[in-house]
Amino acid sequence: MTQDIDSPPPGARRSDRTRAVILEAARRRFATHGFERTTIRAVAADADIDPSMVMRYYGNKAQLFDAALDINLHLPDLSVVPVDERAATLVRHFLHIWEQGDADDALLLLLRSAVTNEQAAARMRAIFAAQVAPVLAGPAGPEQAARAGLASAQLLGLALTRYILRIPAVAHLSPEQVVATLAPAIRVTLGQE
Repeated sequence: MTQDIDSPPPGARRSDRTRAVILEAARRRFATHGFERTTIRAVAADADIDPSMVMRYYGNKAQLFDAALDINLHLPDLSVVPVDERAATLVRHFLHIWEQGDADDALLLLLRSAVTNEQAAARMRAIFAAQVAPVLAGPAGPEQAARAGLASAQLLGLALTRYILRIPAVAHLSPEQVVATLAPAIRVTLGQE
């Protein structure tokens, strides 16, 4: 089951709320301490529940980590967007994902973790292959797939420099400044110029 970026609705079952609380605590803990230093007990303490509940819902630490990295990007349908606006729409969408929550957002957790954890790297590749590449490459051949990969690199580079490394020249830009500067580069990368 893919975890949406949002929490369960207020009327959700108690078990759904418990799962969401555990997942939120796990994402924060994994983002702060990484996979190796995160423990089931620490996640349970952060969620203010018994460790057995974490095990009940997620099995073990690896399964919890896997669940914390299960992300649906809810990408817009770019086929209905004019070609010259697609790159800007995409950059705005990713900025919205990264800026709607706090610094331990699931996608940023995945990016942080992918550098040192092969499971996270594999998940990042799978998400971009299944969700981003088809949207960017469309039905075209290998050249467009390569272009989509390079555009993904630009978006991931933005996330790395703006939200993880917090390089001042990038972190201090307004979202619209990011869109105005990065979208033309992505448009060229995708061959939409």
